[in-house]
Amino acid sequence: MFLDRVKIWVKAGAGGDGAATFRREAHVPRGGPDGGDGGRGGSVVLRVDPGQTTLRDFRHAHHFRAGDGGRGEGARRHGKAGTPREIDVPPGTSVFDDETGELVADLVAAGQTAVVARGGRGGLGNVHFATSTHRTPRHAQKGEPGVERWLRLELRLIADVGLVGLPNAGKSTLLAALTAATPKIAPYPFTTLEPNLGVMDLGPDDERRPTIADVPGLIEGASDGAGLGHAFLRHVERTRVLVQVVDGSDPDPEWDHDVIRDELDAHDPALLEKPFIVVFNKMDLPGAAARWPDFRDARAAEGIACVAVSADRRTGLDDLRGLLAAALPAAGEDTTPEPAGVVVHRLEALGDGFTVEREADGAFRVAGRRIERIAVQTDFTVEESAQRFQRDLDRLGIDAALRREGIEPGDTVRIGSVELEWRGDAWEEDE
Repeated sequence: MFLDRVKIWVKAGAGGDGAATFRREAHVPRGGPDGGDGGRGGSVVLRVDPGQTTLRDFRHAHHFRAGDGGRGEGARRHGKAGTPREIDVPPGTSVFDDETGELVADLVAAGQTAVVARGGRGGLGNVHFATSTHRTPRHAQKGEPGVERWLRLELRLIADVGLVGLPNAGKSTLLAALTAATPKIAPYPFTTLEPNLGVMDLGPDDERRPTIADVPGLIEGASDGAGLGHAFLRHVERTRVLVQVVDGSDPDPEWDHDVIRDELDAHDPALLEKPFIVVFNKMDLPGAAARWPDFRDARAAEGIACVAVSADRRTGLDDLRGLLAAALPAAGEDTTPEPAGVVVHRLEALGDGFTVEREADGAFRVAGRRIERIAVQTDFTVEESAQRFQRDLDRLGIDAALRREGIEPGDTVRIGSVELEWRGDAWEEDE
């Protein structure tokens, strides 16, 4: 089974808690704070493995976690960083956030990596909170949780040449004739239900060895999802040259040609800007030779290269190899797949902005990147930490905003994943 689309769940490691400890040495009755920082959580990283060609490794494995960071300790000992989780994917893997649909990374080059879930920051130990007026702080930060998300992986095959055409046009037979590939071949439509790859020899004096992908047959409406359209149209996006195979024995090969071009244009107009060759196949069958001159003249008028072959009898293949050799990059030229791989970096601004909303159950929801980070790193069981959190609310203007919204003692306030009870001048974390 050719697996080219999967969903996976990734969770980065949480940062370790900072330590709130004090020096304990002989003859030092009042040792200062010496709590170490927590270690950063491990991140989840996708890495391109050129040895893979499908997403089959994800058929049964869907959940991936990185290691948590270690807790800080006394004597300013920092916690260990969490172990990252590296996941190998084949070249041509596009990564999307499953909830938003945003592109996270487009991975094509061997060894290319993308951090898809970043580990949480380790909490600071109490040594960072000592001041000239407060020399024995008991406040230390908790570790920040790691990012958790669902991702959608989609594989778009990386090949130099893509074969497209209606079902039973002879694409698999042509692939077998041009390469050493052995795809399933039968005289009925939709014999090919998954892409096949082969490597072509252009001739004894040509060192290039282009790869060819035989894409399962398209039908009218494929760009709108008809048949298996969406599942396979994406596999031609990265090819350098498109070869359309037309069944010359069909009573109306012109219609066959127009349908495929219309579907390619509807899926992505840029596909028709690639080098394009039309193969008029099945010249060995009755009627094909008679239809060939008119079909050839129509393509010439459109400026499209066209060649007549019989993939079954293996005639006309040298002419096709010549057209492909001319359309492909010369030996030594940059052969980076198109489009080039990218990793999308989105900066998360830690501004002081926030919003306060009343939820359906009467609780107050405070949303804002900075206050959410402060809340999740606060240990509300430590009075000094809770008081520091209250000062942060005052400084950011959140306390005043809640009062304007009519908050009363006993009301629930949610900040990120933290749920608190409002007491007017103090906070208590709900169990």
